[in-house]
Amino acid sequence: MSAESTVILDMAGIRRALTRIAHEVLEKNKGVDNLVLVGIRTGGVHLARELAARLEEIEGAKLPVGEVDITLYRDDIKGHSAHLPVGKTDIPFSVEGKKVVLVDDVLFTGRTIRAALDAIMDHGRPACIQLAVLVDRGHRELPIRADFVGRNVPTSLKENISVKFDANYAPAEVVLEK
Repeated sequence: MSAESTVILDMAGIRRALTRIAHEVLEKNKGVDNLVLVGIRTGGVHLARELAARLEEIEGAKLPVGEVDITLYRDDIKGHSAHLPVGKTDIPFSVEGKKVVLVDDVLFTGRTIRAALDAIMDHGRPACIQLAVLVDRGHRELPIRADFVGRNVPTSLKENISVKFDANYAPAEVVLEK
């Protein structure tokens, strides 16, 4: 545990951020036609489900939600992948020609997103892929930026941001650890 931590988003703040992201997704895509959500394991999956619930409340339409595990697509584990536990990728719908909203909890270097893009492309060719993140903390190493951001939180490389979930996998708080 770190010496000092600060809650930067509580449950109500997260709820507001996800509602705003839902409205932005709807505006950019002119509704939910041909739209699917894919969460990056594990935090992104829970957030994708929360975002789908917000979109359903607003539009009255249930969106397909999938999940992608990027373990085998990471560029920092070459030669070690045989020893890593691989999670489940479950995209129970075709991404072919769909507008995919890729969802993650924290955007940092961009390497996780790059790996997720590769994983999604292995499932077909979407019409487009848009990125929604709860927190963008900066420090990109790749030319990747989110289309929808709940909160921008500039950090130092020594700091960490984590999204905590409750027992029902609902996002409970976002914490900055120094």
